Amino acid sequence: MGLVLSLEGCMAVGKTSAAAYVHAHAPDVHVSFEETADVIAQVRARGLNKQVFTDYIEIQRLWIRGEIERFARVRGYDVALTDFGAAEIEFYTLCYPRSIGADWDVERALKEELLQLRACLPRRILFLDAREETLRAREASDVTRSRTFFDHHLQRLMPLKREWFLKKENVDVLSVDNLDAQQAGECVLRWVLQCRAQFL
Repeated sequence: MGLVLSLEGCMAVGKTSAAAYVHAHAPDVHVSFEETADVIAQVRARGLNKQVFTDYIEIQRLWIRGEIERFARVRGYDVALTDFGAAEIEFYTLCYPRSIGADWDVERALKEELLQLRACLPRRILFLDAREETLRAREASDVTRSRTFFDHHLQRLMPLKREWFLKKENVDVLSVDNLDAQQAGECVLRWVLQCRAQFL
């Protein structure tokens, strides 16, 4: 199996732009961009509501299955960088209910699925971090995406996400407050190359 790396962070922090920079400047690194359209289409077609426990479990089964399939595709490359990945799916699956004040036993309901997902976790993670004002400014300037979930993500999920990721031993942190897209991309590429040199 090759080296699988992942970018994590808040919406609008610049993960996809950084991944695109790596894709453009390191052709020997396989970049896997976040894939959401298929799962979102299935959720809408089935009328699932993530505010309802039974529906939420079905929704997360879809996300987990999709991420396991994605990992199977990227693991064959010498070096692969994912825009989000299994670590994000695990975090969201377990922590989203807390962000809406729900006390759901997701771990039990998705025991087998989470076991399979955890076999797909990346070797190392780069967490792109930024202050709230930076994130809000970037979100406001990005007209290419509809981010109706942004406020909830920033206010309710990000404190949980920082706590979740920053306590892990395989997570590095890059503050992007004072970096433009190219500078952030350069930093991410250096990190990828350093990981390749360390682990391969």
